[in-house]
Amino acid sequence: MAQKNNFQFSIREYGPSDEHVVMSLFRDGVLEHVYPAFFKAMSHPDHVGVALSISMAGYVLGGSSYFQALLFGSAWAGLIYYCCHEIYQGYMTRRLSTDMADIQANYLENPDNGFWVAEADVNGQCKVVGMVAVKGERGREEGERFDGWNGGAMGGGSEFAQDADDGSYGEMSHMVVVFPWRRKNLGSQLTRKALDFCKERGYARLVLDSSSPQTAAISLYQKFGFAQTASHSNTHANRWFAKLARITVMRMEKLI
Repeated sequence: MAQKNNFQFSIREYGPSDEHVVMSLFRDGVLEHVYPAFFKAMSHPDHVGVALSISMAGYVLGGSSYFQALLFGSAWAGLIYYCCHEIYQGYMTRRLSTDMADIQANYLENPDNGFWVAEADVNGQCKVVGMVAVKGERGREEGERFDGWNGGAMGGGSEFAQDADDGSYGEMSHMVVVFPWRRKNLGSQLTRKALDFCKERGYARLVLDSSSPQTAAISLYQKFGFAQTASHSNTHANRWFAKLARITVMRMEKLI
């Protein structure tokens, strides 16, 4: 049954007619992290120092040329932006070729999984303004998940690695809320939907991955009681890209 709140939006199960808008939300939701990641990386003291050094080298080599100094500094900034873009582009491409390639088969036709969209009344028309998904894992070692479903994105265990019973857990992903509907409790409602689904399925915990530039999302998860249990810098792009972009991926978990 759809959930409603004072902001007049509802949460319902994904339908085939939602495919186009969901794909658009997914792409935009992933790539919107490129600029925050870039600015966060460029503001790091190490990168500031490198940028200044490279700019100074350009100034000297160019015969006291401010243009050459700017050119050299811009080249360094361009490299960092490229690294950030490739990391998120790689993640998006990977998911589009796995679970997002067929949402109906991978989520709706599997009772252990769920995919929901949030609708809002926009000028008298219902429009999709958010989404979230949960993939259930029953009796599967978590290490296998990183090598299979998510393309070997992470290794290592956590303090929650051993669940009671059959080791089942839910993995939340694809949390997206369009900009005008942020800070209106929609993210909280989507997270609650995922938690309620996990309770109904008897999962012992809900886990998720979040990249370090996603500070607002991390803050939301922490308010719900999610705790960071591991972190890594292995992404879907070249490992040096993650080092230069200074992006880490955090595994967060909540016992249910």
